[in-house]
Amino acid sequence: MDWGMQSRMARLIPPETGKAFFLAIDHGYFLGPTRSLERPGETVADLTPIADALFVTRGVLRSAIPADTTPNIILRASGGTSVIGPSLEDEQLLVTPEEAIRLDAAAVGISVFIGSEYETQTLKNLATAVNEYERYGIPVMAVTAVGKELEKRDARYLALASRISAELGARVVKTYYTEDFEKITSTCPVPVVIAGGPKTDDALEVLTFVRDGIDKGAVGVNLGRNIWQHYDPVGMATALRAVIHENADPKDALDLVAAPPVQG
Repeated sequence: MDWGMQSRMARLIPPETGKAFFLAIDHGYFLGPTRSLERPGETVADLTPIADALFVTRGVLRSAIPADTTPNIILRASGGTSVIGPSLEDEQLLVTPEEAIRLDAAAVGISVFIGSEYETQTLKNLATAVNEYERYGIPVMAVTAVGKELEKRDARYLALASRISAELGARVVKTYYTEDFEKITSTCPVPVVIAGGPKTDDALEVLTFVRDGIDKGAVGVNLGRNIWQHYDPVGMATALRAVIHENADPKDALDLVAAPPVQG
C-alpha cells in the first residue's frame, strides 16, 4: 500500500482505535430532499466534528459543507437513478478521480447490487472505479445495496456481496447489520462498516446493534437517518462515537442521549 493510500485510510479509520464512524448524508442523490436533509449543511453542522468522515455527494459538499470545517470526505461516486424511477439498481459511475482530487476526498463510495438485473453493470462500475482511483491512492468503499428488496438483508446474501466487493478491490465494504453478522466479517478480507438499516427513534436499539456488530468484526459504522432524523442528533452521534471509539456499553452510552420528548 503506497503512502497516499495509507494516509487516506488512516484518515478514515484512525489508527489510535482502529475503528471508524462515518456519517452518511448522501441520501438526496436518489431520494431528493428527504426529511431532516432539506438543508443538509444545517443538519450536519454540529455533527461533522463528531464523525470521522462524511459520506456525501459533490453537490452538497460544494454548496453546503464549509471547507474550514475540514471534514474527511467519502464522495458518493455512483448514481443516476431516483426513488420514482423504475429501478434503483441501474447506476453508473458519475465522478472522475480528478474531481475527487479537487474535492480532497479521502475515499469514494460505489454501490453494487448483487443478484439484480444490473449486477454485472454495478460490479463493473466498482472494478472500473478501483482501476481508476487506486492510480491516485484513493480508496474505494463498496456499498452492498439492496434497492427496494429489503428481504435480501440476510447474512448469506450480504456475505456473498461483501466478499465479491473485496475480491474486486474495494478497500472498505459498507453492508447491513443482520443476524449472524460474524458470517459476513469473518469472510470479508477488508474492513466492514455497518449500514444504518431501518429508521428508529430507539437509541438503545441502534447502540446495541452497533456494539454487537463491532464485537462480531465490524470496524465501525456508516449511519445516516438514525442520527440526523433522531430527536437528539448530537446526543445520538456522541453516544455512537463512545460505543465505537471508547468501547462503551450501549446502556452507558445511552446516558449521552436526551430523554424522548414528552408526547402531548
